[in-house]
Amino acid sequence: MIDLLKNHPFFADKQIDSCTLLELQGYCNENYLVVANGGVKYIVRKLLRDDIDRAFEWKVQHLAYAQDITAEPLVFDREYNFMVFEFLEGEHKSELDENELKLLAQTLRKLHSISIDAKPIELQTDTSNIDEYPKEYVLCHNDLNPQNIFFSEDIKFIDWEYAGVNDRYFDLACVCVEFGLEGEMVEVFLGAYFEGEDFCLEKLKAYEIIYKVICEEWFHNNP
Repeated sequence: MIDLLKNHPFFADKQIDSCTLLELQGYCNENYLVVANGGVKYIVRKLLRDDIDRAFEWKVQHLAYAQDITAEPLVFDREYNFMVFEFLEGEHKSELDENELKLLAQTLRKLHSISIDAKPIELQTDTSNIDEYPKEYVLCHNDLNPQNIFFSEDIKFIDWEYAGVNDRYFDLACVCVEFGLEGEMVEVFLGAYFEGEDFCLEKLKAYEIIYKVICEEWFHNNP
């Protein structure tokens, strides 16, 4: 990888100090931390799967960056199949307090406010009753596990390969499942997201069921 980067136009005027593979940082890509010019950091993602619409992913990355909720996209090299992003400072968290939940809800609202022309994702509904509820289609991340969320002074999302138009409750359910939210914490999160508007706990539960099924199937197919 380092030889490829040294010969790439983006890095041609930079001195690459190190290129380190980040172990266990994604299943669809190889992620590298590249340090150049004595301390400037970049994330380079070698794209491993060809069944993902990378052009759409790149478009979403730009739209999300415009909302200040992700890293700056710098390079998408289709020939050599890698992307380069600015390095984000922050940490992953597995448990959230009320203030962090509220900030996460506000960040999610920014994502869901982005307008994009795309067909909604079709979810299999054999295990859930999501079809009983009105659809609220927005641009969703669709994979908001703790490893895809950076906490610092604000919140940033990363890894947009599964982004697409979906019901907003899918992302909400994802957060609730991944962070183990129950009872009052669910109310805090949804209250901050909907900002005083009504929300439907039954619909959330329906989407939690289907999200768990999707996760089980994914890990079964990607051991």
